[in-house]
Amino acid sequence: MRQFHTHHRFALVLTAVALCATVVRGQEQSSGSGVVLDGIAAEVASGTLKEVVTFSQVRDLVGPKEKQAHETLKGSELVERIKEIRLAAINDLIDRTLIIQEFKTKGFTIPEYFIDERVQGTIKEEFGGDRQAFLRTLAAQGYTLEKFRDFQRDMIIVQEMRKQAVKSVTTVSDAKINDYYHEHVTDYSQPEQIKLRMIAIRGSGSENDSRRKMIDEIRQKIVDGAEFGDLARMYSEDSKQETYGDWGWVDRKSLNESLTKIAFGLKPGEMSPVVTLGDSYYLLYCEAKKTSAVKPLKDVHDEIEKALLQTERQQQQQDWLAKLRRKAYIKVF
Repeated sequence: MRQFHTHHRFALVLTAVALCATVVRGQEQSSGSGVVLDGIAAEVASGTLKEVVTFSQVRDLVGPKEKQAHETLKGSELVERIKEIRLAAINDLIDRTLIIQEFKTKGFTIPEYFIDERVQGTIKEEFGGDRQAFLRTLAAQGYTLEKFRDFQRDMIIVQEMRKQAVKSVTTVSDAKINDYYHEHVTDYSQPEQIKLRMIAIRGSGSENDSRRKMIDEIRQKIVDGAEFGDLARMYSEDSKQETYGDWGWVDRKSLNESLTKIAFGLKPGEMSPVVTLGDSYYLLYCEAKKTSAVKPLKDVHDEIEKALLQTERQQQQQDWLAKLRRKAYIKVF
């Protein structure tokens, strides 16, 4: 059982590092004449460097997503979704290839001890420190240690180059934060809410009179001092019976219009009259109330700043990748 789990987890590691294996695999799958044996999905060239993205690389990335699409879609929707998934994978691989080419063009290098630490970390975390088990698993899945090290090197390159592209983005002005807050103030608003308990008795045609009498008696017991929740647990015929009729905090969108009007008209500690809706009868009890409120800017300042920083970093990365694409030759087949 341990071996199965280890191999399964390691397969996930290999799936992740395969994202960054564009250059290595592109080279290995090319013959001496430059023909890629499994088919070329795209060509990427910048400066003196030229690489290919192959269909096998694309399949490595899209496998799980395509499986999910086949399980949930069919016909033209499935065809379009598959196209979207594959195009996104090709573009992802093109971006990663461009990043690695930029790294090489600038003459950067990765110290070998960085790679050593990654490999040792994988052996420790995934194989309990058993190096031989790690090597056996690599071989069983068609990988060499050298190729695995290449994968790790490419991962580090992509991660560090992306960081470099956004290292200048460290702050957001208070003016931008203030503008964002006022443009999205509804996102920081808390609607009016009540803490609700409810008893529901379902009618049944000819027995409606007896059912009505039953809920009237339940209400009277509560008026006489019985606990609303205890009677809900005994008699209610809805999904909240086991939780003593407790619906928790609800807003005006949680219930149908008729029940909402009655529920929000109650004061804390107040029970409704018997409510008739179709063949069913209800008792509502308001335990507590929260008025609508808006979180002040000072309470959400850091949250907004973090979101805006993330947006700015994503935009800078996109601009950087767009620049790499503009100065490169890219052909998608």
